[in-house]
Amino acid sequence: MDDLLQKIQNLNQDEVTHHHPKLYEHLISRVKDPDSMVEKCQRKGYPVTTQAALRQCKDAIGLRIVCNFIDDIDRCLTLLRHVDWCTIVKEKDYITNAKPNGYRSYHLILDVTTPYQDVDGAVPGHYYAEIQLRTIAMDSWASLEHEMKYKHHINNPERIGKELKRCADQLASCDVQMQTIRQLINGD
Repeated sequence: MDDLLQKIQNLNQDEVTHHHPKLYEHLISRVKDPDSMVEKCQRKGYPVTTQAALRQCKDAIGLRIVCNFIDDIDRCLTLLRHVDWCTIVKEKDYITNAKPNGYRSYHLILDVTTPYQDVDGAVPGHYYAEIQLRTIAMDSWASLEHEMKYKHHINNPERIGKELKRCADQLASCDVQMQTIRQLINGD
């Protein structure tokens, strides 16, 4: 995880050094805790083994890249598609195709090459990592929705769902407006 964080930070620094806008506002990482990994293996019908957790689940390592603008997400994607230290093995575009509840984000599963031995004993090793790319607005909505989702006794869940969806749509519109303003300022 630390190596992957450093590689993303280096991509950002290269952009800034070449007088481009920074790639992200926040960079957050985590290693999935053992209880969550056990739960996921069981839910997916995988054996509860290190092998399954690191090879079948593919999200033991997670990074969230929170960008200022939608086109910063596109720049991150372009850069990640061209680096030599990972391969993108799966993509899910929840920005273009938002989930029914309004959730928006761009998800990647990377196969990251490392100098370390992996769970299969191979050197160089290969580790999977999930990256979520979001704007600040998308991240704010997802954080609030996640917090509310864990309140068990909610009155009017249908109305709350509709309001959350409406809020997500308004924030998506705001992201587009902010992108337009940035392009106008930059003369694009």
